[in-house]
Amino acid sequence: MDRATQPSPPPMHVDVAGTRIAITLPTQDDLSDAILGRLAARQGFALATLNLDHLVKLGRDPAFRAAYAQHEFVTADGNPVVWLSRLAGRPVGLLHGSDLVVPIARLAAAADAPVALIGSTREVLDAAAKVLCAQVEGLRIAYTLAPPHGFEPDSAAAHEILTALSRTDTRLCFLAFGAPKQERLAAHGRRLAPQIGFVSIGAGLDFLAGAQHRAPRIVRRLALEWLWRLLSQPRRLWQRYLLCILILPRHARAALRLRNGR
Repeated sequence: MDRATQPSPPPMHVDVAGTRIAITLPTQDDLSDAILGRLAARQGFALATLNLDHLVKLGRDPAFRAAYAQHEFVTADGNPVVWLSRLAGRPVGLLHGSDLVVPIARLAAAADAPVALIGSTREVLDAAAKVLCAQVEGLRIAYTLAPPHGFEPDSAAAHEILTALSRTDTRLCFLAFGAPKQERLAAHGRRLAPQIGFVSIGAGLDFLAGAQHRAPRIVRRLALEWLWRLLSQPRRLWQRYLLCILILPRHARAALRLRNGR
């Protein structure tokens, strides 16, 4: 059997509380092909970006697990997930949700697909929209909304927002709430606006707007962004990162079992 006819290796996956989550888009090319294909066919989708914080929350939150199960596409958002994939012998590339905003916006522009921005604050949305339109030629932003504080993805307000969104010509929507709210809203959107692609990007719009700042590029290349963020906001983040560290050994053992075919 030559290389061209060899079957593709099984995707990297993790098991959390009985739910299997596969990294369905292991590379940037896979992501581009998948999204362009959906946009060309006028089919919706939901895309999540898996990291250790998500794994912690998935283990504790049944509603989050149910929402993740409705996502067609999943990328590896954090270096630990990439390292686990290498340990399992099923390597995937690092595709940070925050880094995907402009590339995915370019795909939408190439497909002449209008875009929506939902989440964060009105000031951030206005600033991010200007940056995106400046960087992405031909991009059309058809809808923007910053829900009020306390907005819940399963509320009547969310139903109204998604219903209104479905009546526009939007075909791709960036959700900027953070996990698990954005993924739950995306799952809700798959039911109410099935023609729209939902992409959960966390603080991606805040970074574009300059409302938040990412670690310097050299820090990110050294895979130390988590440490930079922890030192920047220790009171808010110390517990989150501690919980992430605590689950690593269990997922490392599971990755080794995958590597050994068990």
